[in-house]
Amino acid sequence: MSITDSAMARLRDLCAGDGQRLDLLEVALTLSILHREEPIDLGPLHQHVKAMDDMLADLVHRRGANPEALGEVIARAYAYRGDNETYDDLQNADLARVIERRKGLPVALSILYLHVARAQEWEAEGLAFPGHFLIRVGIDGARHVVDPFHDGVVREAQDLRELLQKVLGPDAEPTPEHFDPVPDRDVLLRLENNVRLRLARKEDWAGTARSLDRMLAIAPDRPEL
Repeated sequence: MSITDSAMARLRDLCAGDGQRLDLLEVALTLSILHREEPIDLGPLHQHVKAMDDMLADLVHRRGANPEALGEVIARAYAYRGDNETYDDLQNADLARVIERRKGLPVALSILYLHVARAQEWEAEGLAFPGHFLIRVGIDGARHVVDPFHDGVVREAQDLRELLQKVLGPDAEPTPEHFDPVPDRDVLLRLENNVRLRLARKEDWAGTARSLDRMLAIAPDRPEL
């Protein structure tokens, strides 16, 4: 079996079930293998993410649980940031390259934040916020909106209104559906859709078709795909 066939089979296995909760890290790294169609040594990447898990656990043990700790570990200690300079670079949607380069798209960074938050057994989910991917973290009954693209800052109500108005216009106001949680399957589809759109803009139709195949492996029940 070729590397591509093996990785596609693993992608389908990882995405089986209802898709509400998946191993986001493993699926995203499997997509990275498929993006390159060549072997990737995932060992160092897993070790790196485990080190962030351990650092956050130590920080929580010493200072208590709070959402700002995510940004303190991922953005400040490990220097992850949103890539404003080369936003449309395909590497920003390839989690292996995001880890190697310490920068990426909002949804790619969010996968790391979600993984590390869940390693602490915090509730963590992506949100259906328009235009800019955000996550919500629940700690001790309180829920906080975190912005992984902007150094893991915890967004307050006024921040969210301003973000929304940048996307939908100056009269837009947040509504409950903007804060609906999205299944993990949709987080992964959004990640891969960034690849598909960029390949289509380059008129790489063969690459675009392969990206759609990956999206179908993630969500075989979506007729629009």
